[in-house]
Amino acid sequence: MIGLVLAAGAGRRLRPYTDTLPKALVPVDPAGEGTTTVLDLTLGNFAEVGLKDAAIVVGYRSEAVVERQAALEKKYGVKLHLVHNDKAEEWNNAYSLWCARDVIAEGVILANGDTVHPVSVERSLLDARGNGQQIILALDTVKTLADEEMKVVADPAKGVRRITKLMDPAAASGEYIGVTLIEPTAAAPLADALKATYERDPQLYYEDGYQELVDRGFQVDTAAIGTVSWVEIDNHDDLNRAREIACQY
Repeated sequence: MIGLVLAAGAGRRLRPYTDTLPKALVPVDPAGEGTTTVLDLTLGNFAEVGLKDAAIVVGYRSEAVVERQAALEKKYGVKLHLVHNDKAEEWNNAYSLWCARDVIAEGVILANGDTVHPVSVERSLLDARGNGQQIILALDTVKTLADEEMKVVADPAKGVRRITKLMDPAAASGEYIGVTLIEPTAAAPLADALKATYERDPQLYYEDGYQELVDRGFQVDTAAIGTVSWVEIDNHDDLNRAREIACQY
């Protein structure tokens, strides 16, 4: 099993940082000097759970990741492989994850490049393995939900029934936080579902690919992460929160 980070997005709401950097390299250290980024935190988590290899899907400002690749490999002891998304500034992340379909065939822990979270999330996913699950989503069942969150309805026996932002928050079991464990056996069906998803609408999310899988009868499971401080960075308010959280890890 290896790590996989989606880091191809532009993150235009985080300008001026993202004028020159992909979202995953926006500074989350308290001083904002760039000593710690989301990518740093994620690679550190991967290393802490024993992953020795990781792939990063790059696109927008990919040269910034290339420039830091050797330093990141040395710092975290993780061999990095870059996967290039040629449509990063045109299409949404269903296509971005599909670009990594060959990587997923090795089995991955997938992390969004804009999610600041502690290593306990990866541990929760790894601990949940062993009962035939092929895809396990990290689920926050504690947070009070609103309209913007990626909400999930899950059945204890059947797994995910719905995953979408377009849902009454009161109906949801929790929020998907952007971290997934994907076993090798799920790679081919997931790739096919992602392809169908972006071909239907290139602006769809990879979570829509998960829904496509569920609609085809494939079981997608969840693991509750407990009471955890985490944040998805979409704007400067989120970034400020990320800096408060990151210094706690």
